[in-house]
Amino acid sequence: MLKRLLFAVVLIAGASQPALAEQGDPENGRWLARTCHGCHGIPFHQNVYPTYSVPLIAGQSYGYLVSALQAYQSGERRHPTMQAQSATLSEQDIRDISAFLAQQREEQP
Repeated sequence: MLKRLLFAVVLIAGASQPALAEQGDPENGRWLARTCHGCHGIPFHQNVYPTYSVPLIAGQSYGYLVSALQAYQSGERRHPTMQAQSATLSEQDIRDISAFLAQQREEQP
């Protein structure tokens, strides 16, 4: 019984390692996300044209952030600024930025 339990723990721990590695490096993401804060770090910020509110992204879920950046990069989501920003990112950059932003807390205005 103990051997089975130990085997299950080792199996689960081993299976979770790739998932953790794919989450990205938040420390590298901190550096990469510096340009994001110019728009997404300002409460109630709005674009001039077309006018719409820019969302605060600190604290968003990791999966959402990765999906959004990938969608901008592929053209599935359209916004000229976001498409230009995401075009320069590698898949690892996207994971790192998303890991950093996901662990942040939104500051209340």
